[in-house]
Amino acid sequence: MNRFAYRTTGLAIKAISNLSKANISLHGQENIPKGSVIFVINHFTRLETMLMPYQIFTLTKVPVWSLADYGLFTGALAGYLEKVGAVSTKDPDRDRLIVKSLLTGEANWIIFPEGRMVKNKKIVEKGQFMFSWAGGKHPPHTGAATLAIRTEFYRQRLRRLSEEKPDEAQYLMDLFQIESLEPVVNGFTYIVPVNLTYYPIRARENILSDLASRLVDHLPDRALEELMTEGSMLFSGVDIDIRFGDPILIGECLECTIIESDIRAKNRIHFDDPVASKSAMRKEALKLMQLYMTDIYNMTTVNLDHLFASMLRCLRVKQIDESDLRRRVFLAATRIQQHAGLHLHSSLKENPIHLLTDDRLGKADDFITIALEKGNLKKVNDRLLKDHSTFTSAYDFHRARIDNPIDVIANAVEPLTQLQRTVRQIALQPAFWIRRKVARYLMEQAVAEYKKDYHQYYVKGESKSMEVGMPFIIKGKSRNIGVLLSHGYMAAPLEVKNLADYLGSLGYWVYVPRLKGHGTSPDDLAKRSYNDWVESIDQGYALISSICRKVIVGGFSTGAGLALHLAARVKDVAGVFAVAAPMTLKDFSSKFAPAVDMWNRIMDKAYQVGPKKTFVENKPENPHINYLRNPISGVRELARLMDELEPQLSGLNTPALIVQSRRDPVVDPKGSRKIFELLGTQQKEYLLVNLDRHGILLGEGSQRVHKVIGEFVKTF
Repeated sequence: MNRFAYRTTGLAIKAISNLSKANISLHGQENIPKGSVIFVINHFTRLETMLMPYQIFTLTKVPVWSLADYGLFTGALAGYLEKVGAVSTKDPDRDRLIVKSLLTGEANWIIFPEGRMVKNKKIVEKGQFMFSWAGGKHPPHTGAATLAIRTEFYRQRLRRLSEEKPDEAQYLMDLFQIESLEPVVNGFTYIVPVNLTYYPIRARENILSDLASRLVDHLPDRALEELMTEGSMLFSGVDIDIRFGDPILIGECLECTIIESDIRAKNRIHFDDPVASKSAMRKEALKLMQLYMTDIYNMTTVNLDHLFASMLRCLRVKQIDESDLRRRVFLAATRIQQHAGLHLHSSLKENPIHLLTDDRLGKADDFITIALEKGNLKKVNDRLLKDHSTFTSAYDFHRARIDNPIDVIANAVEPLTQLQRTVRQIALQPAFWIRRKVARYLMEQAVAEYKKDYHQYYVKGESKSMEVGMPFIIKGKSRNIGVLLSHGYMAAPLEVKNLADYLGSLGYWVYVPRLKGHGTSPDDLAKRSYNDWVESIDQGYALISSICRKVIVGGFSTGAGLALHLAARVKDVAGVFAVAAPMTLKDFSSKFAPAVDMWNRIMDKAYQVGPKKTFVENKPENPHINYLRNPISGVRELARLMDELEPQLSGLNTPALIVQSRRDPVVDPKGSRKIFELLGTQQKEYLLVNLDRHGILLGEGSQRVHKVIGEFVKTF
């Protein structure tokens, strides 16, 4: 072994990293103990054989050797493999070398207990670990467990013999070429389980597969599959989660009378001699193998592909509604976030509300596209038809990742019993029940979030009563039409209650969410971004769309901007109305908000106490609802929202109603007119009402506005 080989490997990995978009995340590095370690790792790609020795060496600064298939030890490759510490699986001195290097601390080891790449991720059968491959089926190998136990056996034997029979201890030292006894007897042997999870797994033509096809005539299918799969992963931005589990102290496996008797034995024991405790050590090896294999698979990093694939597999129906599938996956995602024993991909640690709105991360659309391409799903008249045979029929092991990636993805999380139980429970429930559960969950979450924020940011003498900011829902007479209604900036749900009550009196369901940062105190609002408000409105849409077949979205002031923003993003929105959308503000001070906000940020970064202006006084039309202090950062976030909205308006193709007060002291009518003209829909109406205030949903003349909106909703 030489360190130059590691440096060479490191340079190769860095070169690949510069070309690829792969993102490597390490977890649990603190679990790597000081001592002699066998790292047992799941094996899905050829990437692991190069990646893991380098990563572990970087973390531990201890050489890492590994076993490699004997077929690779030919030509120049054999020399390189030997330099980086790879040992052929058919090397006659293999076991002795491994035990010796672990005893001395010369090197740690990597062993893939699956024995080969498990391309189909089929690792469980009838509740037991069982790997299927091209040649049949086999359980996990116990080699890593056996070698760890043998290492610790000789370590403890040397420890005893050095005191009780030095000549026999010297024999063992000569056998293993041990120069110094002290580090051996003072050391410990460990097994550290390691899991690698790749996301997403997609097999497509790429630079590597294309180049190989051009250079090599009649490229074998097996090689092409590996280049397509692993090349795509490298060059398409795969996330690689490497997770180190809790170390297993091997000495505890030897606490058995018959094993301890052999450890204390005074007679000479050659390396390959049968010992009385052989059967006992074999039993301990089997238990140890089950332990670390369970740990490996329990550390799988769960992602949205896993949830979609598992849910699709568990659904018993043939005809699938895409919205229903998304709701089920959303529900599963929210539930597993509460499971402490599961490890989640970074995207699952965030609010998965995008699954029920615009799918802005593209995760749902991408999965369904792959499922359609590979035949797991077929599309007939906007309905998805599941082909159950794709989850039950056998397929070529070496083409699994190309031909049936959905099944491969589902296989990866089969050992996660908590996850499987959750998915099955959700999959078996009828669609109407799922809709109710989603709506109930979102309502409970909205109320709980508000109560938490209210108590956290409550300011005595400034915060309004809790009822002012409480989100609420009005039950309608029919589930055909629902209205999502948003309040404005520095306000609260109470601001639009009169309009909500009016729409409710017409028989419609109405849900009024609370925008984050509102209904509490200005200090809360100052910490929020417009994306927080977008998330609030998205959750509101997800709630009401789970109750009603059609959803009309609308809002006042900033809520109007958010309603338009939602309607431009979410294709299923039936219609939108916007009252006093703040495209252009009249307040002269608002023009200076970006500059003031930037100055405040600079001062914060500089850790200076200087002339900062965080809030300005606000004189609202409805002081019992609105904040009396306006955070400068909030005005800036409002501007950012409208800047993002403007280019989206041309893509809004749903019927729209724009309402504006002629003498609005806050919003310039020119701005709302601009919105109207930019709208892509041909079904649009602009209404300019002859009132002299901003808050036209309350007070004198508001009934006319309510009626106009009611007539608009009736058209659906």
